[in-house]
Order: sequence, then structure tokens, then C-alpha cells
Amino acid sequence: MTLSHDTAGTGPLTVVLLHSGVCDRRMWDAQFQALADAGHHVVRCDLRGFGETPADAPHVHADDVRDLLDHLGVERAALVGSSFGGEVALEFAARHPARTAALTLLCPAAPVEHEAGPELTAFCEREDALLDAGDVEAATALNVALWLGPDADDEARALVHTMQRRAFELQLDVPEEHEAGPAGVTETDLATIAVPALVVTGAHDLPDFRALGDKVAALLPAARRVTLDWAGHLPSLERPEETLRLLLDHLAEVSAPAATGR
Repeated sequence: MTLSHDTAGTGPLTVVLLHSGVCDRRMWDAQFQALADAGHHVVRCDLRGFGETPADAPHVHADDVRDLLDHLGVERAALVGSSFGGEVALEFAARHPARTAALTLLCPAAPVEHEAGPELTAFCEREDALLDAGDVEAATALNVALWLGPDADDEARALVHTMQRRAFELQLDVPEEHEAGPAGVTETDLATIAVPALVVTGAHDLPDFRALGDKVAALLPAARRVTLDWAGHLPSLERPEETLRLLLDHLAEVSAPAATGR
């Protein structure tokens, strides 16, 4: 199965946008065409169980992304991942290093050792309880309240609500055997990812993700670490223009000839 996706632009560097676990490819609405207009070939996709892509078979997200690039004739790409999409990007880079030109990781989840803090633990327990009770609307609202920072406007909150509700609709009835496999990436694997990497976290995000950002940046050999003093967990939706500038600045540092391969 080919992931549902959009493409734009014809530049020499392919940029793949990977969404967070409470969103789908619509989270990149403010950056998608702008990145293409800046001279990049841009791909955004819905991972399995999100947006327009069903979760209909056992799968590994990183290999689904590889298959999508094969479908599009792309040999090498710069990956931009938000939260869960950041973990998928790291998994892709570890599994397919020759096909990875660069990484931009926005508040990434990551396959490193980490014990969840009290706020994240309480959130997970409350979400599970609401879903077990069949209150999908309350579970959706709980996610919107937690993951968006103070600068998110009503439009961003409404969009996250729509995307998270759609993800619940797709995922709640998925048989366990069809769920995604383990990340398959270890701390040692991360240390082998030598491409330029930008690791970004938000000052208003949960402490867990600030700590994960520190750990990931310490493990990646060519990482640059940035903290956004205004951001929560989803900066691309909270201050779209500032996030776009951040992406463009990092992509400008990636050698286009080395990344060519469409």
C-alpha cells in the first residue's frame, strides 16, 4: 500500500514532512507549498492509521516511508519530523542511512531510554480511561489541551481536534496484529546517524520532550540543538511562519548536490 500523500515543487532536494501522533499531513499546511516555492521538492504523507491512510496490515512506519520514496522515484531525502514523526525519521535514518540527507526533528519522540514524568503519565492514564469509557470526544479535547502551546490560535486548535479525532476513528478498531512494529532503533543506532540534524524543543512543552531532545542531540554526531522559548509541542501550528524560517535555514545548510537523487 502506498501512503496517502501530496507532492509539490521540483527542486533538487526532496523534503519529506512527517506528522505528529495527534495530527496528519494537514499539520504542514502552512509550510508545504512555501517550502516548494523556496526551491524544494516537497512530500507530505499520512502515516498508517492517520488522515487518509488506513491501518490495514502489519507495518513498520519507516519502511512505509521508504516504499513511498520508491514509488516517487526519490533516492535520498531530508526528513522533517514532528513528535512521533521525529521518531519515524530517526528510524528511517537508522534503517536507510544512504537515503537520508538530513534531519529536522521538532519536539521528537525518540527510541532512547526515558521514564515518563508525572504529567505525561497522568495524561496517558486519563486518555486510556476516557477511551475505555468510549468518550472519544473528551479524549480528543484532552489531547488538544495538552499538546498545543500558548501561541496556538483557535484555528490551530480546531485543526488538531479534527486530526486527532480522525486518528482515533482509524485506530481504535485496528486489530493488535496490524499495529506498527517496534521502532527497531537503539541508542547505538542513533550514534551512527551522521547526517546534519537540527533538534528542536519548546520551552512550554512537557519536560519529557525537552529531556528527549537533549538525549537525541547528544547521541547524533552532527546535531544542532535549539530551544524555542515560545513553543509548546507543535511549533509548526503555533507559529507557522517562524517554524518555516527555521526549516528553511536548516535546509539551506544541506548540500543540494549531495542530496540530489530523484
